Amino acid sequence: MKMATYVFRHKVGDIDAWLKGHSDRVRLFAPASNGFRTFQDADDPKSILIVVDTDNIEKLGAIINDPKNQPIKDRHTVLEPITMSMEINF
Repeated sequence: MKMATYVFRHKVGDIDAWLKGHSDRVRLFAPASNGFRTFQDADDPKSILIVVDTDNIEKLGAIINDPKNQPIKDRHTVLEPITMSMEINF
């Protein structure tokens, strides 16, 4: 599968708790990601955007939606919905 870039956006309940969880996200996404970048909305500090490079979006989606990872989402105060966008190549 070809490498692609996806953007995930969601809100968090506690930005400090979410920021402290960065190393958890690195480990969690590693099996399906070649890295990611993290952004915070300039006008809403509790709105997060993650840009992920992956060659297996199905695997990444399975990780994000796996019920066994819900405790990590809870600890990081991730709020649903998580919106996913894909890059448009012209």
